[in-house]
Amino acid sequence: MGSASREALAESRRAARSQNGDLATGVSLFEASRIIGSSHQLQAALGDPGAETSAKKALVASVFGARVTPQALTLLESVAAGRWSTPSDILEGIEELGLRVIAASAPNDVSLENELFAFGRAVATNSELELALSSKLGSGPAKVALVERLLQGSASRETVAILTHLVQQPLGRRAGELVRHAAHVVADEAGFAVATVTSAVPLQQAQIDRLQAGLAARSGRPVRVNQIVDANVLGGLRVQIADDVIDGSIAKRLGDLRLQLAG
Repeated sequence: MGSASREALAESRRAARSQNGDLATGVSLFEASRIIGSSHQLQAALGDPGAETSAKKALVASVFGARVTPQALTLLESVAAGRWSTPSDILEGIEELGLRVIAASAPNDVSLENELFAFGRAVATNSELELALSSKLGSGPAKVALVERLLQGSASRETVAILTHLVQQPLGRRAGELVRHAAHVVADEAGFAVATVTSAVPLQQAQIDRLQAGLAARSGRPVRVNQIVDANVLGGLRVQIADDVIDGSIAKRLGDLRLQLAG
């Protein structure tokens, strides 16, 4: 995302935090993102740096005024007022606002990050499911039906709303990447970072506690650890926080050694 888009998104985030959003508002933002994503005219009009802000806001009001919640309309007008680097950044920005609104309004007993992580693991360990959700040949309604069937009775309304949107508008991302990004955003909105730790054997709680403390000191904020056990790493740890990867696994070291020997 370009610098102009980051500034526009930051302003829209401030607008979102100034109001009391809810699940309906988040869903409205998702729907608006999909409508804009399906219209080159809307994308061009909202992304036109030479257009008057008032004209963009009027366009948003005419298209979405009767379709979205009042809070969502206010946020869409904030998006329209910003200067975005590319049309795709607008779509990503609206999606992120939807994620943050839903995360901020979720009940205290709902852990969106945990539910998203569980779904992401299910996708990562099932190639057929990954293909069904990521394939460009699959229809949006079919993917939505698949997600709803998989999550029936096992996930909150908020998580279902997030995942059914993501599979309808992947923006060039595969299913696993979609879920990881969403989990990162909802965790960030809740004030913590998520570390995905891959090891050959399950970590003991004392090890997790030490790892969390070290990562928190490094990142400057609380960190929650999600564990993945994978015998292929052989030993050591692979830690990923958002796009940052710390790979201290034996498998990585062996791979590096092979490259050195081959060179």
